[in-house]
Amino acid sequence: MWKWILIILIWLGGERAAFAEGVASHGDPIAPTLLALSAILIAAKLGGEIFERLKLPSVLGELIGGIVLGNLVLINPAWSFFEPLRISPLEADWAVAIDSLARIGVIVLLFEVGLESTVKGMMKLGSTSMLVAVLGVIAPFVLGFGASWLFIRELPAGLHGQVPQDFSLNYIHLFIGAVLCATSVGITARVFKDLGKLQLNEAQIILGAAVIDDVLGLIVLASVAGVVSAAQAGLPLELVSIVSLTARAVLFLGGTLVLGVFLVPRILKQISRLKVSGLVLVSSLVFAFLLAYAADAAGLAPIVGAFAAGLLLEQVYFRGFREEIQLEDLIRPVSSFLVPVFFVMMGIQVRLESFMNLPVLGLAAGLTVAAILGKQICGLGVREKSIDRLTIGVGMIPRGEVGLIFASIGKSLKVVDDFTYSAIVIMIIVTTLITPPLLKLTLSRKEKVAVMTR
Repeated sequence: MWKWILIILIWLGGERAAFAEGVASHGDPIAPTLLALSAILIAAKLGGEIFERLKLPSVLGELIGGIVLGNLVLINPAWSFFEPLRISPLEADWAVAIDSLARIGVIVLLFEVGLESTVKGMMKLGSTSMLVAVLGVIAPFVLGFGASWLFIRELPAGLHGQVPQDFSLNYIHLFIGAVLCATSVGITARVFKDLGKLQLNEAQIILGAAVIDDVLGLIVLASVAGVVSAAQAGLPLELVSIVSLTARAVLFLGGTLVLGVFLVPRILKQISRLKVSGLVLVSSLVFAFLLAYAADAAGLAPIVGAFAAGLLLEQVYFRGFREEIQLEDLIRPVSSFLVPVFFVMMGIQVRLESFMNLPVLGLAAGLTVAAILGKQICGLGVREKSIDRLTIGVGMIPRGEVGLIFASIGKSLKVVDDFTYSAIVIMIIVTTLITPPLLKLTLSRKEKVAVMTR
C-alpha cells in the first residue's frame, strides 16, 4: 500500500511543471483537469481503503488524502501544483472545474442522505427521537457560539479585506454554532451493526433523531447563511431578518415536502411511459438538481433542496419503470465518483502549518469540548428509565461529512478563514475518531449494569 503512495507522489512530482505553468504545456486545456482529478480520486480511494481497514469511516481517509495532497508543498516547495485549489477566488480553469465537480458531489451526497429516509417514516418517529434531536441542535449551537466567542476576540487576519469594515464577530460565532449542530451518525450506526445491537432502543432513538437532526440542522444553516450573506451586503443584524430567514427555510422544506408527496408520484408515472433506458437515474438526478436550484433561488443553500428531493423520492414510485434496480444502487456509482472529490477538496483546503498555531489548537479544543458536551445534553430528552442516556449522547457526538459541508459553506461565504477552518476540521476528526471506542464502552457498561440488576 505504501509503495503505491510513494509511486503516486513521485508521479505527481514529475508533473509539477505542467501544473506550475498551467495549460501552456498542453494541447488540450482539459488535460490539467484530468490529471488533477486522477490524483484526487487516487488519494481518496487510497485514504478510504486505509481507514476502512482500520474500521474507521472512509470519509476520514478521503479528508486525510486531501490534506496530504494540499500540503505536499511542505515536503518540496516545487510540489505546488494543488495551490490553485487553495486560492480564493479560484483563478485557474482546471481548479474551477474541480471545484464545480466537488460542489455537485455535495448535492449528490445530500440527495443520498435524504434517500435514507422518507416523509412517511419521519411522521412515525417517536417523541423521544424528536426531543433528542431538538436538544441535540440547540445545545451544541449555544455552546459552539460560546466557544467561538471565547476564543475569537477579534476579526481573523484571513478575513481582512474580505468582509465589510463593520462586520460583527457575532456572524462568525453564529456560523460556528451552526457547524456544531450537525450530526453524522453513520459511524454510530456501523458500530451498532458490527456489535449486533441495531435492535436496541438506544440505536433506534439515535437513528430516528439523526433524521430530524438533519432537517433542523439544515434549517439552522439556511438561516445563519442568509444572515451572513445579508451582512456581507452591508445589512444590519436584526431579529426580524433572522426570523424571516428561518421561516423561509421552514416554509421551503415544508412546502416542498407537502407538494412533492402529491406531485412526485404523478410526474414519475408519466415519465415511466417513456421507452428510453436510464430513466430512473436521470429523472432522480434532474429532480435533485432542480430542487437544489429552487432552494438557491429562494435564498437558501442548494443542499437543502437536494436533501428534500431525497426525502420525497421513494422506491415505490418507480415500480412502473423498466429498470428494477434500487434507486440507491443506481445513485451509488455517481456518488462514488463525485462525493470523494468534495472530501479531498475539503482536505486540500487545510493548511498544516496552522496546526502549529496555539490559538488554532485552543479553538479546536474549545470546539471539540462544546461539540461533545452539546450532544450529551441531548440525552436529557430521554424520559424512559430503561434507556441509557449516556449511550444516546455518545452516539450523537460525531460530526463527519455534514460538519465538513457546513464548514465549506462558511469558507465560500468568507465567514470562516483558513485557521478557523483548520480548527473545525480538527474537531470533526476528533469527534469521529472517539465515538466508536466510547460507544463500545457505554454499551459494555450497560450490559454489566443489566447483569448486576437481574
